[in-house]
Amino acid sequence: MREISNDNAVKPSNSFGRLSLTPLNRRRLENFKANKRALYSFWIFFILFMISIMSNFIANDKPLIISYENDVLFPIFKAYPETRFGGIFETEADYKDPFVKNLIDEKGWMIWPLISFSYDTINIQGDYRHPAPPSYENWLGTDDQGRDVVARMVYGFRISVLFGLALTISSVIFGVTAGAVQGYFGGFVDLSLQRFVEVWENLPQFYLLIIMSSFIVPGIFTIFFILALFSWIQLTPIVRAEFFRARNLDYVRAATALGVSHVVVMYRHLLPNAMVATLTMLPFLLTGSIVSLTSLDFLGFGLPPGEPSLGELLQQGRNNLGAPWLGITAIMTLGTMLTLLTFVGEGIRDAMDPRKSISPQNQSIKGAQK
Repeated sequence: MREISNDNAVKPSNSFGRLSLTPLNRRRLENFKANKRALYSFWIFFILFMISIMSNFIANDKPLIISYENDVLFPIFKAYPETRFGGIFETEADYKDPFVKNLIDEKGWMIWPLISFSYDTINIQGDYRHPAPPSYENWLGTDDQGRDVVARMVYGFRISVLFGLALTISSVIFGVTAGAVQGYFGGFVDLSLQRFVEVWENLPQFYLLIIMSSFIVPGIFTIFFILALFSWIQLTPIVRAEFFRARNLDYVRAATALGVSHVVVMYRHLLPNAMVATLTMLPFLLTGSIVSLTSLDFLGFGLPPGEPSLGELLQQGRNNLGAPWLGITAIMTLGTMLTLLTFVGEGIRDAMDPRKSISPQNQSIKGAQK
């Protein structure tokens, strides 16, 4: 079999795992790199995400390293009782307690993270009321329970992105599967599934989410399951249309005539075509997933109380109008995250669209003509 001339189709071979090596996808990658706004947004978002992944080493109420009596200890990875440092309690040492600090300083030293507060650490050392304004100790102030805003922001960023990525992957798996079955088999199968999808997507999703969250014990997995029930719908019609378009191509008919199974035809020959539209949708699916979690947290139907959440930080900003640093921090963090993802999504969309994408060769030709 040979590669057809259509840019949106790929060779019907085992090249699904090597799409990035084809000339077409190499050109798409170059087009994405040529979009500086999208490229810089991707790298900024990636750096921020990596920082949030390392949040345990950036914001923590436990030292990174302790040297005590010539022993090197790592409290982040292992809990040490207070008696290990000459105290009287068998419980885990409170390293911010002045008594414990003095015990360790007498026979060793400690290296603290950049922010000496975790997301649930309550600052009881200060003599001021909470929420407290930004200070040298708490860079963006504290919330109404005395917890450091920077620490909660960093941990909340991590939870939001990881949750969004997991929900996006789930949406792709179920959305692509449903759309592929509809577009490939057509007929009664497509008609039945399409009626179900139309009814399902017209349900008042947000109200159903609130109702279900109100009587189900809140938790990260519960919220994920509830949102996953609806998040796959937006991808299904796009994949369905791609399979409808490509299933009558010559190489697909030839593979079917040779007795290739439906699963192999769908996976090897049709799915690569649908992945172009799927990749274009990924940043927008991720954005929608993050917004859904933030909205539920803001309304009090999301993560359990005490968990670091950008929606909960927004809620605190609404409830404490006299502490503007809470609302401003949440809005700036969420706005930056969504803006970067939107720019990345626009860059991917333009790079995949043959009507908008311009290869570096064409750009140089146009520049020479000018």
